[in-house]
Amino acid sequence: MSDRPAPAVVAILCAILWLGAAAPAAEDWPQWRGVNRDAVWRETGLVEHFADDGLIVKWRTPVRGGFAGPAVAGGRVFVLDYQETPGSRTMDGHERLLALDEGTGAVLWTREWPAAYRNIHFKFASGPRATPLVDGDRVYVLGAAGMLSCFDTATGDLIWRIDTTADYGVTVPVFGVSQSPLVEGEHLIVLLGGEPDAKVVAFDKTTGAEAWRALESDSEPGYSSPIVITAGGVRQLIVWHASAVTSLDPATGEIYWNQPFEVGGGLSIATPVRSGRYLAVSQFFYGTLMFALNSDRPAARLLWQGQGRTEFPDETDTLHSIISTPIVVGDYLYGVGSYGELRGLDATSGERLWQSDRMNAQDRWATAYFVRNGDRHFVVNDSGDLIIARFTPAGYVEIDRTPLLTPTTRTRGGATGRWNDRAVLWSHPAFANGHVIARNDAEVVRLSLAAADYE
Repeated sequence: MSDRPAPAVVAILCAILWLGAAAPAAEDWPQWRGVNRDAVWRETGLVEHFADDGLIVKWRTPVRGGFAGPAVAGGRVFVLDYQETPGSRTMDGHERLLALDEGTGAVLWTREWPAAYRNIHFKFASGPRATPLVDGDRVYVLGAAGMLSCFDTATGDLIWRIDTTADYGVTVPVFGVSQSPLVEGEHLIVLLGGEPDAKVVAFDKTTGAEAWRALESDSEPGYSSPIVITAGGVRQLIVWHASAVTSLDPATGEIYWNQPFEVGGGLSIATPVRSGRYLAVSQFFYGTLMFALNSDRPAARLLWQGQGRTEFPDETDTLHSIISTPIVVGDYLYGVGSYGELRGLDATSGERLWQSDRMNAQDRWATAYFVRNGDRHFVVNDSGDLIIARFTPAGYVEIDRTPLLTPTTRTRGGATGRWNDRAVLWSHPAFANGHVIARNDAEVVRLSLAAADYE
């Protein structure tokens, strides 16, 4: 008898292997702006349009207040929140980390610690800002009052903790500590604003011991989360703080290059954006800086800088982002400006190509979050809509939109009446494993974007 399998069996085995190779790979969202911190979601098999009756809700889980978006890794969803102590006159309370089952939303464990929000602007003191970071079997969190903690992902056991206000003299900024840490090699790197000469600090990610510190704290650290890129033949840590854009060696903290960029109020917020040779940052009052990265050494050349020094759309020239991080697609820069206006720019020159008011509210501090998926983007605006769109040199192309999550945070308007008192969604969702996971001040939800769920 022959040991060779029958032709039908061979065909079945080949089909199974082919399907396995063709099946879309699932992808976690383990930190701020995804796997590579670039707001790119590489999964396939996702919806091209939304169902008429909206997205399928897989689960909803109650949470407390917070701006920190969820992180998703290893079958768990990690969410930060805060609750003020009842009757507190000094805005004292507790921050909390929740670990949820990704499939069911069930609470697996929680950990709390005291947090004093007395130095944070009362209008925006609803909770933590920085997205948790998952690296292997550890999850790192940085609270709005400056508490840096490392927990075991499976058990919630505290591995190490640093009170940055006590140990590094960090002054909690007016809008709270907001910059998400990152892992590079064996280091956990944090834009801290510590003393002395500890604006940026790298810790041993396993023990919490300091590995290096860099930059004099001669200005506020700002609120922007750093990134690490490979450019000029080396790894570069790009830090945008309130006085400059600085490139550091992530292994040692030594400076590669530095471009002064003084911004008022410490309002360096949006994350630096790198695409190909381009590196950009954009600010509310002072506009955009666009760099060209050198290809053969760690250096950068300033391509152009916006000349506007105001927040008002009629008086701005390039792009004046506030919370929303712009995107670069090819040789073009797209983003949300100071009052919600969507703009397309030539990345080589800064020339404005078009402006649109269709995507989101036209209001001061209006924002949106962009996540690239193939040749399109998923966009979440702060009115709580999920949008599928394309951004082109000719203009904004909206493919579809659907409600994502009800906004619960109120802007509370301004004393001068320059913006409205409206409900906003100011927490960046996670896009992972065929789903979008979003939170407001009341709940975290998981909704399907898998095409197979709508067949």
